[in-house]
Formats: sequence, structure tokens, C-alpha cells
Amino acid sequence: MLGFLVHKDGDDVGVAVVDLKKGETARGRTLEGNTEYEIQVQQDIPLGHKIALRDIEQGEKVKEYGEIIGVATKKIMKGEHVHVHNIRTLRWG
Repeated sequence: MLGFLVHKDGDDVGVAVVDLKKGETARGRTLEGNTEYEIQVQQDIPLGHKIALRDIEQGEKVKEYGEIIGVATKKIMKGEHVHVHNIRTLRWG
């Protein structure tokens, strides 16, 4: 079953299409279907929230939709929940 979708190749995050539970293996793919992923979920991630596709260092820019959407405020491990507790938006300045 598909657990998350990735908007563009090269994105750092995917979007959960179901509630993801810590410890499960989630499968995902890009909208174009070019790339498939299999990731161990590190934290519960609610439907519509983001999952890290790779380790992201503190201060590193984060991409979604093929664009930079924010900067990590702390280290984010692959499979962790990406949200306001660990990313600061760059969309509004």
C-alpha cells in the first residue's frame, strides 16, 4: 500500500497519504512515478504531514515541489516527521 507521495524528483520530503505509524515500513513514489521509496517510519506521522526522505542537517534548506520551502531548525533523520517543530518556512520571508 502507498503511504506517501513525493511531488518532484529531488524533493527532501514526501506527504503522507495515510496515517504513518512509528516502526512500519512506508512505501512512496513520485507523482510522475519515476522514483519509488521504502522508508522506515521513525515517528507517527499524520495524514497530510511530511516525512523526511533523507537525513537533513540543521540549517540545511528543505525542498518540496522542486522548490526550497524552509530550513531545518534541527537535525531531521530519514523517516522522521517534518513539521513546524523542526523546520522554519522561507515562503513568507
